[in-house]
Amino acid sequence: MAMKIRLSRAGAKKRPFYRIVVADIRSPRDGRFKELIGTYNPCTEPPEIEIKQDRFEYWIGKGAKPTDTISKLAKLASTGA
Repeated sequence: MAMKIRLSRAGAKKRPFYRIVVADIRSPRDGRFKELIGTYNPCTEPPEIEIKQDRFEYWIGKGAKPTDTISKLAKLASTGA
């Protein structure tokens, strides 16, 4: 089963809030997921990014592929910017 680390949208209309989830590549964007590993709130200044680094690394080790956006967010979260 191929896994992907990606964003799942939540929040109200025009007030997005995203969950960083590990999901099967066949499941829909806001559908079932295996694990919630973080959050991303772009509406704050600066945007809030929280990622459970140990779980992120665990899933990468298991073969989950992060999306381009998640890769960028992970770099920002690790640098503390």
